[in-house]
Amino acid sequence: MEILAEGHGELVGWHDPDEHRAWVRENKSRDLKDKRMTIAEAVAQFVPDGAVIAMGGFGHIRVSMAGVYEMIRQRKRRLILLGKTGVHDADLLVGAGCVDRMEVAYDFGHELRGLSPASRRAVETGQCQVLAEISNAGHQWRFLAGMMGLPFMPARNMLGTDTLKYSSSKVVRDPFSGKPVCLIPACQPDVVFIHVPRCDMYGNAQIDGTVIEDFELARAARRLIVTTETIIPESEIRRKPWRTAIPFFVVDAVVEVPYGSHPCQMPLLYFFDEEHIAEWLRMSKTPEGAQEYFDKYVFGVEDFTTYLELVGGLRKLDYLKRVEELRAPMVAPWSKKKE
Repeated sequence: MEILAEGHGELVGWHDPDEHRAWVRENKSRDLKDKRMTIAEAVAQFVPDGAVIAMGGFGHIRVSMAGVYEMIRQRKRRLILLGKTGVHDADLLVGAGCVDRMEVAYDFGHELRGLSPASRRAVETGQCQVLAEISNAGHQWRFLAGMMGLPFMPARNMLGTDTLKYSSSKVVRDPFSGKPVCLIPACQPDVVFIHVPRCDMYGNAQIDGTVIEDFELARAARRLIVTTETIIPESEIRRKPWRTAIPFFVVDAVVEVPYGSHPCQMPLLYFFDEEHIAEWLRMSKTPEGAQEYFDKYVFGVEDFTTYLELVGGLRKLDYLKRVEELRAPMVAPWSKKKE
């Protein structure tokens, strides 16, 4: 193809489709086997230093914060984050020094809560490097191409924008119309974390509400760690197979962590812990404050369960759950008893 223009962003997370297919055949089992483990075991086994990682969910909603805190606790380093829709998760990983390179869409703000002091400071001082920029849709199409085994996804997205200039995409002449078309490169992250409400021990996971881009992301991932509010019997999964958003054969680890998205929201289960998010934003205004936060809530506790007790325990979490119930007064279909 005739290349008309190309961005000068660094290409990260791209693999030759045939090489990736061979890697999956060699490393991903299709056997129905018990994949349950602790979050500490999953991070230690599947997250090497220098890995390209991505987080599921959206913004402050359905984020695997249990995975984030454990990567910080194990002092993972030189991680490259594909910051598609990450906000709180990205801010903590950058602030803790785990992530030092990123491909970004929107990552240095907490939406209506304000900007991210820790992440902005890290970028401005050179502790974290922005390798490339892309739109949220562009990120999703990178994962879509990765899922489909294609080297790129053609689109008109980003044509004529400065975002294209800072991306790793290329503009070519469409052989059919003769018009410019943007080729967005595929992406297969080394490790992906996705938090779900329910999952069986094999990795068949259900997601309530919008899936965002987790459908594509789960299937593009080389290693997928699913953290879940609860593990349910396989028979319940098979009873409603159409609700399975993530199939077992793309999953490497299943970790049961109730309230595993705290302080973020879990749709239909619990609301944001605005008090705790505000505490992080206040403390992270200085490097010393950010370190004090990590010393207290990550390094000062044994695991995510003791972290939850430290932030207020079940009484506070039950309150957050009640807030969500008041916001959405409905009975979830999976909770109805059989007649």
